[in-house]
Amino acid sequence: MPRTRAVLLALTSHEELGDTGRRTGFYLPEAAHPWRVLTDAGYQVDLMSVQGGRPPMDGQDTSDPVQRAFLDDPRMAAQLADTRSPQDIDPADYDAILYVGGHGTMWDFPGNARLAGIARDIWEAGGAVAAVCHGPAGLLDITLSDGTHLIEGKNVAGFTNAEEDAVGLGDVVPFHLQTELEKRGAKHTGADNFETHVVVDGRLVTGQNPASATGVGQALTMVLEGLGDK
Repeated sequence: MPRTRAVLLALTSHEELGDTGRRTGFYLPEAAHPWRVLTDAGYQVDLMSVQGGRPPMDGQDTSDPVQRAFLDDPRMAAQLADTRSPQDIDPADYDAILYVGGHGTMWDFPGNARLAGIARDIWEAGGAVAAVCHGPAGLLDITLSDGTHLIEGKNVAGFTNAEEDAVGLGDVVPFHLQTELEKRGAKHTGADNFETHVVVDGRLVTGQNPASATGVGQALTMVLEGLGDK
């Protein structure tokens, strides 16, 4: 019997926004909107966070019915209450991984070998890798078995340097995401600040900002449907 088609959403566990005294975490709409698209397309969506347990959450808007549906869904609520950590994940269970954004990712996605290894294994098994907004921080350390960076030579999107400066956090984040993507050999493209922008390069799907979250879910669904059964 074939296994359930499933997508893993990776969430940050980092809650401190530098030295500002403000809190951060995973950006709720960037999880909820892809979840809605993927679930409607018949995919099982699972959550994990860098440290496991209840991850810090940012960007909640209760006027958004999709966010409310995500938080009210019994399966999602149970997972959010006690997410698995990367060490608990078997990459063979998933057709894709999606790195959800939120400023916290800039601190704890890079440098996590297990987190990067999950994506490498999914990719090398023929699956898809996706990320939205600051989520591409999780792409920086994905090194394939041949020693190359996954994003080397790939077209990608992510929160731009201009957007980081526009929200006043250019001097708060530990690095500029666009710059680091380019240092890894990625071909970064950006739309105007806070406009929807989704890039698909083969089995890699990336989105620029929160406005791109639904589009990332739609694009990832199309990529997965094109792959068929692995």
